[in-house]
Amino acid sequence: MKWANVAMLRMDQQKGRPVLVEFWDFCRVNSLRTIPYLQAWHERYEADGLRVIGIHAGAFPPSQREDDVRAAIERLGITYPVAIDPDWRLWHDYGNKGWPARYLWTPDLWLHSYHYGEGAYDETEREIQELLGVEADLVAPVRPEDEPGAGVGQVTPEQTGTYNGPYEAGSAWAVVSGSGTLRVNGRELAVEHAGCVPLVEHERHTAAVLELQAGDGVTVHAVQFAPGVV
Repeated sequence: MKWANVAMLRMDQQKGRPVLVEFWDFCRVNSLRTIPYLQAWHERYEADGLRVIGIHAGAFPPSQREDDVRAAIERLGITYPVAIDPDWRLWHDYGNKGWPARYLWTPDLWLHSYHYGEGAYDETEREIQELLGVEADLVAPVRPEDEPGAGVGQVTPEQTGTYNGPYEAGSAWAVVSGSGTLRVNGRELAVEHAGCVPLVEHERHTAAVLELQAGDGVTVHAVQFAPGVV
């Protein structure tokens, strides 16, 4: 097990403080969209006792390479501790089922709540404040679809490789490695690093068609879709 932003952490040494654990993958758009909340909670509540820990379990070739994981952590501005779990040992210990997955532990290290996928940010932050015994305004929603009660559309499932065809979503993203260019609906998009890069973004949930070509030096591992407000 390797760590970023800290030498090492042990769960039994965290007793006495709430611990928020999130499984993520820098090659998954849904993971990327939760990071601003994790980072904000780390910055807001660390002094009050909260420990935020990311567990990176990569499912794509670039997100299984330690150097690429560390580069992504720096590029994304993540300053809380991250455990790099290449063999998915912690994933299996938790019986985890997807990305992102959020687990909130009490100071006595009892599981207080868990949440799979995006959303429930206001609920999680209120639970954090309850466990810490603090009151404060909640982190403002990053996107319209994060507003409590917002209606979002059903997105097209992830597609393997360089997908061309119809989709429904608020945005389309490509999991890439290498460097070079992508051609997206007639325009060129530069690829400079491995990760999940935005291809098309809509104001709302939209039915559209994607035309995608990878240039020399770029591999597209998958195309993913994120929700938008209906």
